[in-house]
Amino acid sequence: MTEPTITCPNCKTEIKLTESLAAPLIESTRRDFEKRLALKDSDIAKKEEALREREEAVSKAKQAIDDQVAEKLLVERAKIVSEESKKARLALQTDFDQKTRELAELQDVLTQRNAKLAEAQQAQADLIRQKRELDDAKRELELTVEKRVQDGLLATREQAKKEAEEGLKLKVMEKEQTIASMQTQIEELKRRAEQGSQQLQGEVQELELEALLRAKFPRDTIEPVPKGEFGGDALQRVMGPLGQVCGTILWESKRTKNWSDGWLVKLRDDQRTAKADIAIIVSQTLPKDVESFDLVDG
Repeated sequence: MTEPTITCPNCKTEIKLTESLAAPLIESTRRDFEKRLALKDSDIAKKEEALREREEAVSKAKQAIDDQVAEKLLVERAKIVSEESKKARLALQTDFDQKTRELAELQDVLTQRNAKLAEAQQAQADLIRQKRELDDAKRELELTVEKRVQDGLLATREQAKKEAEEGLKLKVMEKEQTIASMQTQIEELKRRAEQGSQQLQGEVQELELEALLRAKFPRDTIEPVPKGEFGGDALQRVMGPLGQVCGTILWESKRTKNWSDGWLVKLRDDQRTAKADIAIIVSQTLPKDVESFDLVDG
């Protein structure tokens, strides 16, 4: 085994370490190492102590912080509880006040209803009493009337019979007078109706005659005879091709059930008055021996 050597730091000479030479050096080195180790251990112990102290300080600080947080949490919790309690008490008080007002209002309504019910019951009682009194008075009145009726029934019947007979006679006389007057009025109305009907029928026939003549003789002049002038219904002026009057025809229409020869005499007089050249009668009823038209006493 090679012996260990050391080098001198000054002269750089290598020196073999023998046991005798190395023992003091090793001892010195060992003591130095142990001293350093002791210092290191002391330093480590100090660091460990400082670390423990720091850990304790941190733990204490953490505990203090936890205590502060817990304390603040308790304070905040107490504050929140107090505020919520105040809010709850305020809400409860508000709700209680509202319920109290509603209860008071309901109590007022109930009181008013009770008062109205009492009034209605009193009114109903008064009405029942008045109805009972009215029924009693009605029964008394009926008894009184019945008694008076029974007392004066015979006299009333006789008087009523007498008045009825007299009134009946007067009414019969009035009815007879009314019937006679109405009969006279009916006869007068019938007479007027017949006259009006005959006159209306005659006027209608005159218009039909004029329309027929205008249709058959469009160039001629057809004129109705005015009322109050000479007889006849229409006057036909026969016009020539150059518009000159060629002659005059007097037309008379009749709508009766029987023929009268006196019509011819009157027609000739009307013809002379109208200065007509020819006179013609149109009639539903014709003279004897005439079937359609003919010249009579011409």
